[in-house]
Amino acid sequence: MREILVIGVGAGDPEQVTMQGVSALNRVDVFFVLDKGEVKQELVDLRSEILRRYATSKDYRVVVGRDPERDRTASAYVEAVDDWRRRRADVCAGMIASELGEDQVGAFLVWGDPSLYDSTLAILDDILARGELGFEVEVIPGISSVSTLAARHKVGLNQVGRPIQITTGRRLAAGWPEDVDDVVVMLDAQTAFTEYLDADIYWGAYLGTPDEILISGPLREVASEIEKVRAEARDRKGWIMDTYLLRRPR
Repeated sequence: MREILVIGVGAGDPEQVTMQGVSALNRVDVFFVLDKGEVKQELVDLRSEILRRYATSKDYRVVVGRDPERDRTASAYVEAVDDWRRRRADVCAGMIASELGEDQVGAFLVWGDPSLYDSTLAILDDILARGELGFEVEVIPGISSVSTLAARHKVGLNQVGRPIQITTGRRLAAGWPEDVDDVVVMLDAQTAFTEYLDADIYWGAYLGTPDEILISGPLREVASEIEKVRAEARDRKGWIMDTYLLRRPR
């Protein structure tokens, strides 16, 4: 039976690929890539560098499929994401069926860790549920942007005996989570942190890459700096990937 590996490759530094990840890379016959179109060349180059460094024990192919456009203006957010994932599953199923032999190993490389705000596992579940294509799935964990953020700022994610919550900017904009002092925020295009000036922030962009930016401190003092630096970086590079920890003093 076909086998699909979902390999976490870290937040951006090729040296974050784990030894387990290296072993997995060297089992792969076909690497599947969804071309997002807007993905910048440096991310493409980073993926190529990871393969060049570590996938050295056998010949492999890279198969690229076009990532469907997602409707980011839809009022029904969950329904829009579900539709986008179904169309992504169509593309992935087509690539697997046509490009991966019955006794071969395919792989998807996932930035960070496959378990955290990534759709690859849900897409593969969708394909299997259709019953038209069979394969085994193995997941290789990776170093997430959240882990990298905490390491770069030299902080723990939680306070003693207290929980943390990982959420999105969209959810944070609706209100601070109940009974939580520490909130990790991803996918925040609207800088929702500006509503919580009594908190401290540990912010990072392009984590693990040469362009990494780090800012921390009381939000009342650094919020405007983060907004300015973030806007400048986005204009300069054309895209931004940032993550942050908000901490309310107890």
